[in-house]
Amino acid sequence: MRSDVIVVGGGVVGLATATTLAERGLRVRIWSRDAVTGTTSAVAGALWWPYRIEPAAEAGAWALDSLRVYGELAADPERSGVRWVAGVHADTVLDGLGPWAEEVEGLRQLAPEEVPGPYRTGLAARLPLIDMPVHLAFLRDRFEALGGVFERREACTLDEPAAEAPVVVDCAGLAARELVPDPGLRPVRGQLVLVENPGIEEWFTAADESAGETTYFFPHPGRLVLGGTAEEGDERLAPDPATAAAIVARCARVRPEIAEARILGHRVGLRPGRVGGVRIEAVPLPGGRRLVHHYGHGGAGVTVAWGCAEAAADLVVG
Repeated sequence: MRSDVIVVGGGVVGLATATTLAERGLRVRIWSRDAVTGTTSAVAGALWWPYRIEPAAEAGAWALDSLRVYGELAADPERSGVRWVAGVHADTVLDGLGPWAEEVEGLRQLAPEEVPGPYRTGLAARLPLIDMPVHLAFLRDRFEALGGVFERREACTLDEPAAEAPVVVDCAGLAARELVPDPGLRPVRGQLVLVENPGIEEWFTAADESAGETTYFFPHPGRLVLGGTAEEGDERLAPDPATAAAIVARCARVRPEIAEARILGHRVGLRPGRVGGVRIEAVPLPGGRRLVHHYGHGGAGVTVAWGCAEAAADLVVG
């Protein structure tokens, strides 16, 4: 099977990159170890917001590019999984955000009495909230409709895809730690609790980027997603019962009815954090071939996926 590009990795970053390349007229294959619903991306609560990602200047621009794409996809939420939803970022002040915030419509600083729960500062916003299992399936369908090929195939080395296509794009997430190898990659463990929604229609976050615990809840169709954790260097994939109980308790301090909500399940994912932030870089290979690295998106892979995809695609066709 002849291909112009093989993208290694079938999460949101790999799918967005492969789709962008296919839209530019290239013949693209994705090699993914997992089904799209088995990737780390499928675990994400997935509110658009630049969170735990560097470098900050580039991340803001990537996020805004992606925001425009999600705004378009939200016109068909049942197919795309993308909806505009209102909510509150607690412990957040407008003046403390980067220049990107000036281009996000509707951000509003709240008076102390408007902030829910035990918080005194907060920011109101209406942002894209993405139902990731639905969205990932949508992206795979969109990619394949462009002639792309999605293969369940694990790359043990990057030499393997390089032997089958002139360009390889490495969107392997945390697995790039061994594939590249890149010792700067480190797992940032995120644990979530899924509960029946007791009638909550707005999202809420209180996320300190320097802390290992966060508080958030996101209303998705059929469930309320509660979080969370950001435990650097922790590679445990099994849910921890004590952590789950603490997540529910923190969320219930903001909305007490959450304490009685029936638990539907637990999720754990390992975000691909990286010293130095996102890596988007082209490396020449023997015989005129090219390897484009595109990984290290930390906790904001969904938020920056489309902006980063354009940057990586420029290195493929440039």
